[in-house]
Amino acid sequence: MENLVLSLNAVLPMLLVMITGYAARRFGVISGEDVPRVNRAAFRIFLPCMLFYNIYCADLSQSVQPGLIAYSVVCVLLVFAASVYGAARFVPQQDHKGVVAQGIFRSNFVIMGLPIAGALAGEDNLSSVAVLIAVIVPLFNFLAVVALEKFRGRRVKTGEVLLQIVRNPLIVGSFLGILFQLLNIRLPAVAEKAVSNLGSIATPLQIFLLGAFFRFGGLGRFRRTLAAVTGIKLFLIPALVLGVGAALGFRGVDFLGLLGAFGAPTAVNSFTMVQQMQCGDAELAGDIVVITTLVSIFSFFIWILVFKTLGMF
Repeated sequence: MENLVLSLNAVLPMLLVMITGYAARRFGVISGEDVPRVNRAAFRIFLPCMLFYNIYCADLSQSVQPGLIAYSVVCVLLVFAASVYGAARFVPQQDHKGVVAQGIFRSNFVIMGLPIAGALAGEDNLSSVAVLIAVIVPLFNFLAVVALEKFRGRRVKTGEVLLQIVRNPLIVGSFLGILFQLLNIRLPAVAEKAVSNLGSIATPLQIFLLGAFFRFGGLGRFRRTLAAVTGIKLFLIPALVLGVGAALGFRGVDFLGLLGAFGAPTAVNSFTMVQQMQCGDAELAGDIVVITTLVSIFSFFIWILVFKTLGMF
């Protein structure tokens, strides 16, 4: 019963915030056009401040976990390779292949995975997870471009992709946090408080916007594809990655980092990338984000309950 209550307390607040965001758009408090504009501000200001502050306040000697980082990178690459192969082999429609591959391997680690880890471990104990984000997020971005360009039949321009990664605000925030730590640079108390306040806005705002982003119009048309992607993304991959991770001895916050990275739904930015690059069915990409996010509330509950009962954290 204690584990059940803990699991509910971790996921229900996120669900309620998402419902509030959806209701706000439905009742005209926020328009569909407002969502990408506010999301841009969150992506460029609030999320970088949150990642910077988590690393800035951390003890890097305890935060950098080479084993966790190496295992996560290997798993991301394996999931990427399997999803690209599976999309090429089993998805018949060409403009769906890259979208499906990205929907399976690309995770909403920052917006959904990090809050889950924070709810279970405490917001002040996430430094190793923040360092993991600094490694995994650019890898997701790079592999997403590779997958989408592959199925469009174009060569990937590595220099352009690396430039996009270097300019990514999440990477900039994480890098500055590490730099301040290594050089022992301390902000004035007033500036620290300001950065802390800005960072604290990030998670609830992003989850609220995720609810406001939801559209349900096209879910019926892609129901078989959505069912397959959701099952693989939220149940098969976490079962394999977390199961092997548990066998390898990952516990506590490190295990929660794995749960956040591989149990989270498809990244919201995957829809934006497909739309901007014009390299796949953007409606399907948006529907994958919607349905995996909704189902992730229940899959997170299941994984938290199972692994908490097994004593993984």
